[in-house]
Amino acid sequence: MTLLAITLAVLGAVCFALAARLQHDAVAATGARASVLRQPRWLGGLALLVAGAGVHAAALGMAPLTVVQPIGVLAIGMTALMDRRFRELPAILLTTVGVGVFVFFASGSATATKVVPDVELTAGLVTLGLIAVPGVIAALTSNARIRAVAFASAGGVAYGYVSVLMRAVSQSVQQGGFGLSHLASVLGIALSLAVGGWLVQHAYAGGPPHLAVACLTVVDPLVAVGLGAFLLGEAAHLSPVTGVALFVCSLAAVCGVFALARQPRENIRTELPVNTSSALRVVIAADTFPPDVNGAARFAQRLAVGLAEKGHDVHVIAPDSPRATEIPGVTVHRLRSHRLPFYPDFRFCLPWQASREADALVKSLKPDVVHVQAHFVVGRFVLNSAVAQGIPTLATNHFMPENLFSHAHVPAFLQGLSRKWAYRDLARVFGRADVVTAPTPRAVQLLHDSGFPATAVPVSCGIDIARYQRSVTHNDRPTALFVGRLDEEKRVDEFLRALARVPGAFGEIVGDGTCKAEWELLARDLGITDRVRFHGFVSEDDLLDAYARCDLFVMPGVAELQSLATMEAMAAGKPVIAANAMALPHLVKPGRNGWLFEPGDVNQLAQRLHTLVHDEPMRARMGAASSEIISHHALATTLDRFEALYARAMGQTVPVIALAA
Repeated sequence: MTLLAITLAVLGAVCFALAARLQHDAVAATGARASVLRQPRWLGGLALLVAGAGVHAAALGMAPLTVVQPIGVLAIGMTALMDRRFRELPAILLTTVGVGVFVFFASGSATATKVVPDVELTAGLVTLGLIAVPGVIAALTSNARIRAVAFASAGGVAYGYVSVLMRAVSQSVQQGGFGLSHLASVLGIALSLAVGGWLVQHAYAGGPPHLAVACLTVVDPLVAVGLGAFLLGEAAHLSPVTGVALFVCSLAAVCGVFALARQPRENIRTELPVNTSSALRVVIAADTFPPDVNGAARFAQRLAVGLAEKGHDVHVIAPDSPRATEIPGVTVHRLRSHRLPFYPDFRFCLPWQASREADALVKSLKPDVVHVQAHFVVGRFVLNSAVAQGIPTLATNHFMPENLFSHAHVPAFLQGLSRKWAYRDLARVFGRADVVTAPTPRAVQLLHDSGFPATAVPVSCGIDIARYQRSVTHNDRPTALFVGRLDEEKRVDEFLRALARVPGAFGEIVGDGTCKAEWELLARDLGITDRVRFHGFVSEDDLLDAYARCDLFVMPGVAELQSLATMEAMAAGKPVIAANAMALPHLVKPGRNGWLFEPGDVNQLAQRLHTLVHDEPMRARMGAASSEIISHHALATTLDRFEALYARAMGQTVPVIALAA
């Protein structure tokens, strides 16, 4: 009977391993949320779980908990092999042999005992206490892997209690004594399975499947065997020698499992020091990338080129574009994409296409680290694939909901709810990354204020300062420049209205967008068409000339997480007038390198503009201050910081100073 029970327990372990693989893939694609219930893979995993639980219950009715329950640890080896973790075979072998010898000793020494209601109640109270410990850890930690381990451990406790209840029900069924008195046991099984399943799904969302299974198959048998030994009295006739042998075997199995849990990444280079010249293979996932013209796209390109120039093997995954060109030193992989009807210059990927293509690329590239630039379609699925494969991940946020409201024509009364939903979705996606960054301390604070649970790190986008230090012939009249997308949140209309109130001032506007035609009409209505010029999109060289020939820079936008255009103007040695909103006060120091004005206060903007337009010595002094302030945002420093963060994501110790904003 015991041999048959062991055979059934092994079959149950196979079902659990296959279920873990299927459900992890489903959760990795959608996140641990209700929509996963519609995923065929998740439902297939659920069917295997039910089958495995049935076989396991039959085994528990034939042999003591101490014999049956530890066999489930075989699922970790099976899952690791399905994940092709061949380098971890020694750890798998250690786990398997430890469990096998444990079962051999336990089967000859454990005594089957009857599970009575009082014992079930006591075991339930103990289980609640044991679930609370890892549950609190999961709630408090900001590390995705630690959270995955904590959730899986709590799930293991719940499943361990299920084994006690299953044994009680199995005994009653075999003895023909099952009745209404055992209904509480059945309800307890259902509740424990539901709680354990919920916890395990969150574990899958934070790490690879073999990590979750490793924790489950350690905690589950330890809890079950502990309850069997100390509450059910199954170890009453255990000899001291056999007890020591069981302890040694269980310790070996536990060590093997933790070795697997500590080695989930095939590509870790533990010998890599911070800011080393050793080459990494870095995958950058970007939902917007040149030829797109916006701050996030330009940053992604600078990051890719800068890392390539430092000797890293850089690959970018981004939507395709008919206007795309090659980028020297960087390999760009383009995913199938489509034009947005309300913003034709921006392309998007369909989720069901991007998920397959992104997963195939990540698996084929086998990067050392993945750095995603958004939580939209491309970034989401590249991050999911990397987490599923145990690849170190870093996520950088450039997103503010306000930047999308005008494009998507979201009604004002829905914007508050949409904003909350958008940040909740961002937290769910980026919460799986090993490290999260944002361009400024204000951007980091915005994430935390909006409910992001983890501690993000401020890292400036950085710019190549020397590139903007060129000399050209200045305009005949004092010129104020704006560079950026001509969209609602940029508020260029305020710049135009202020310019109309400053006689003798000239304006240049570089960029295009949904509001360009409207603002050209506004300039005509204000009677300043002879004093303002709309350039539209310009070449990189023409943009550098525009920065060089202007006398000051104006940024009236209210949704700037850092504002690369403002940084570029400062690198060109220009004073800045900017809205006192979001991250702009991190760049503009009033009275030192420019002035701030309250958003919407056109009179104040006009006064600031008048002061600088008619005071050349002040412009020179403030321009020099801009050059000094921007020196702390050099691209080389940014690249060093990201290299340090890559090392942190890969599990290495990083000096705190290397991560300063």
